[in-house]
Amino acid sequence: MPPPGPSAPPANTALPRAEKRSIRIAAAPYPRDAGILDQVQYLLAIGGPIGFIPWVPATWASLVTALIWWWHPLAPAGVALFTAGALLLGGVCCGAAERLEGVGDPRNVVWDEITGQTLTFLLVAPRNGLLALAGFALFRIFDIFKPFPARRLEHLPGGWGVMLDDVASGLWAAAALWLLHAALPHGF
Repeated sequence: MPPPGPSAPPANTALPRAEKRSIRIAAAPYPRDAGILDQVQYLLAIGGPIGFIPWVPATWASLVTALIWWWHPLAPAGVALFTAGALLLGGVCCGAAERLEGVGDPRNVVWDEITGQTLTFLLVAPRNGLLALAGFALFRIFDIFKPFPARRLEHLPGGWGVMLDDVASGLWAAAALWLLHAALPHGF
């Protein structure tokens, strides 16, 4: 008989997607019976304490990320390197969170928003509060409406689908922020 604890579904079985209709979620139970590596991956996937916020944790994660990059903006190469590392780490960690919670793209997993929001500032650094808020708003709009290819990417297996739809949304938001910044006199 297998030991008690979370069991992984077969590798080729798609997990049911988490319900996305309500803005309020019940905080997912912390996987105390999981191994230490699973717990660390889970905490990274939920963005530490942000994933325990019951009201729109993805929005909070995006806002905190935009504020951090406003406080300490990176050059485009820094944004690209951070995003690449966050994508690789997130694919693994978000996959672990899916397995531990037993649903695809759990509502409290926000590492994908952190990564996508960071990518929003690839072309225009948030050097003032207005740019940070514009980047935040644009990313949330693209993340919610998921223009091509984001909607298709979210159906990839494991944590990669969780991550790549937000990367696509971040790229759309980066392009929109660049266009907005270029179209306004003196930027903004």
